[in-house]
Amino acid sequence: MSLRLGPVLLWVSARYDTGKDGFIDLMELKLMMEKLGAPQTHLGLKNMIKEVDEDFDGKLSFREFLLIFRRAAAGELQEESGLMALARLSEINVSTEGVMGAKDFFEAKMQALSLGSKFEAEIREEKEERKRQEVEKKQRQAAFKQLQSTFCS
Repeated sequence: MSLRLGPVLLWVSARYDTGKDGFIDLMELKLMMEKLGAPQTHLGLKNMIKEVDEDFDGKLSFREFLLIFRRAAAGELQEESGLMALARLSEINVSTEGVMGAKDFFEAKMQALSLGSKFEAEIREEKEERKRQEVEKKQRQAAFKQLQSTFCS
C-alpha cells in the first residue's frame, strides 16, 4: 500500500474535527468511520486510538493520524483492523472522482509526502535528542560515582 494522505487529512480535519481543537476524539472518529462506511464498535474505536496514541491523551493528533498511514504503508497494521480500514478508505478511484479529482488528489498527495518527510525528520530529531540525553545521564552518573569514590575512600 502506498502513502495516500493529502485529501484525507484535509477532509478529515475540515469535516470531522467538530470540536475544532486540532484532534480527533473518540466520538469524532466514530462519526468519521460511520460516514466512510466502515463503522466500528466502541471497543474497536478505543483500540484504534490506543494503537497510535503516542501521548496517551485518548485522541488523535495530526501526527498520530499520519502514523496510521505510515504504519499501513510499512505493513505494520493487521488486515482486519479499523486502522487498516481507514487507510484503505483514503485511496482514490479516478472513474468516480474524475480527472480533476485525481489532479487534486495527486497535488494533495505531493504536499502530504513533503509533510511525511518532515514527520520522519521530527522522529529522527527526537531519537537523537533521547540519545544525547542518555549520554549526558551516563556522564553525570560516572562523574557522581567518581566524586562518591573520593568521599567514600
